[in-house]
Amino acid sequence: STIESDTATFNSAISACEKAAQWKQALQLCRVMAQNEIELATITCNASISACAKGGEWEHALYLLSAMTESKVQGDRITCNAAISACANKGEWQRALLLFSVMTRSTLESNTITCSAAISACEK
Repeated sequence: STIESDTATFNSAISACEKAAQWKQALQLCRVMAQNEIELATITCNASISACAKGGEWEHALYLLSAMTESKVQGDRITCNAAISACANKGEWQRALLLFSVMTRSTLESNTITCSAAISACEK
């Protein structure tokens, strides 16, 4: 018998990758989801972007952010915070502030984490 994989299964695996900063594995799981036409959810993308942030891969984090838009996956505050953090962690302060600016002009409300990440980006 086989176990059917679904979005929740992949979310769990990608969240584990995020916690372990295994960004390559998280991205690979996203690719497998796309190949098998398994729907990406906001939580899937958030965990993947966070994994990239922890791995210092800001370019991959921003790629995922743009892929979310193309796939019509709605981002949230966590999405933006993770992307801002990814940029901040590697000293990409201009990109971090641009994301912060876009976020503050959208319907998403910033929080302490958002502001801390933006400030951190400027310190590096």
